[in-house]
Amino acid sequence: MTTALSVNLNKVALVRNTRHLGLPSVTRAAQLCLAAGAHGITVHPRPDARHIRPQDVHDLAALLRDWPEREYNIEGNPFHNLMDFVRQVRPHQVTFVPDSQDQFTSDHGWRFPADADRLRPLVAECHDLGVRVSLFMDPEPAQMAAARAVGADRVELYTEAYARAWGTPEQEAVLARYVAAGQAAREAGLDLNAGHDLNLDNLARFAHAVPDLREVSIGHALIGDALERGYAATVQAYLACLR
Repeated sequence: MTTALSVNLNKVALVRNTRHLGLPSVTRAAQLCLAAGAHGITVHPRPDARHIRPQDVHDLAALLRDWPEREYNIEGNPFHNLMDFVRQVRPHQVTFVPDSQDQFTSDHGWRFPADADRLRPLVAECHDLGVRVSLFMDPEPAQMAAARAVGADRVELYTEAYARAWGTPEQEAVLARYVAAGQAAREAGLDLNAGHDLNLDNLARFAHAVPDLREVSIGHALIGDALERGYAATVQAYLACLR
């Protein structure tokens, strides 16, 4: 099974928003990444629109209709503005992330049983809309069955701990936590995604160690690499890590 690469375009929007010229173009970046072989596009619109704006969500939905084999993934907190976008554009996948409105970046996963009752009806609504649901989760095997119990189709393992441990004596021990969490997810009937701070140095080891990894979502490092390499060469380099 080939692990899919979904390119997160938030950082393209962040640069664009420093001026009022519409450059760099988020939709053009998506086109170039898809043409280079990316399997999908991810955005994480936050309530303050600090990077992705509502119009971007709709423009990318329209663009993806011309790429029927590729997927659109929208991330965010379902208790903020995310569900409005899900109802309006019906992406292939929605990733629920428990971040606060002023949070600098995502830094933890959902917790069960604490979050179960409030997530369950929103997961069901997404399914009624034909949208697959992934939950952003810490690599804790004991939490995977609970994620499945609220109706999730997938979990996205939060990989910051792995990225932080990369190149240190703790690297393999930390990676083993992700392997165990992935196994627990599969045993619970969940498919497996991963993301956060994955890059050209640490991606291949992770993707080859964690079995049945369906998708990685990568933005910050990939867009940074694209400043030097260009979108096409960068996407192809990340795809090579996943082979």
